[in-house]
Amino acid sequence: MAEAKVPNEAAGEVKPNGPSPESVPPGTAVSRVKLLDTMVDTFLQKLIAAGSYQRFTDCYKHFHQLQPEMTQRIYDKFVTQLQASIREEISEIKEEGNLETVLMSLDKIVEDGKKRKEPAWRPSGTPEKDLCSVLAPYFLQQRDTLRRHVQKQEAKNQELAEAVLAGRRQVEELQRQVQARQQAWQALHRERRELAAVLKEPE
Repeated sequence: MAEAKVPNEAAGEVKPNGPSPESVPPGTAVSRVKLLDTMVDTFLQKLIAAGSYQRFTDCYKHFHQLQPEMTQRIYDKFVTQLQASIREEISEIKEEGNLETVLMSLDKIVEDGKKRKEPAWRPSGTPEKDLCSVLAPYFLQQRDTLRRHVQKQEAKNQELAEAVLAGRRQVEELQRQVQARQQAWQALHRERRELAAVLKEPE
């Protein structure tokens, strides 16, 4: 029995979102995001080709003979929903794993590596030496950062200590002024009492 004509999308003729590897000129860099999309499209093409309409009708020969148009619609709907489900799953995986950002970061690392003139780091064969060569710059940077933080904190502490001493001196000066005014007021009060006593004495 000849295979019925199936719409392009349902038949698995999925147009890739990105350029296929064959259409990219040699030496042209293709982003990993586009490569991932192309890989998904190729997978869908091969999957739908493996589950062709002919194989589908072979599984349901009697039903296909009775209802060929219904069989065609069922197959089209099945293929469409299958593609949509797979694309939805892939999208969720890309979103949960933040794949697009990660893949673009990898592309940037590769491009930056091409611009570097100095040779890239290679392991020496001695794990201890390699570990030190990688971790030592990081720890030295962290040490310098901590030293700067300590120096800033010490400077702030010194400023606070000076402010506290200045405040104490100001309080002491205010206490002296209050004491002096109190003594002056007491002396004035004594003079007034003495004057009042003198005025009250009979002649």
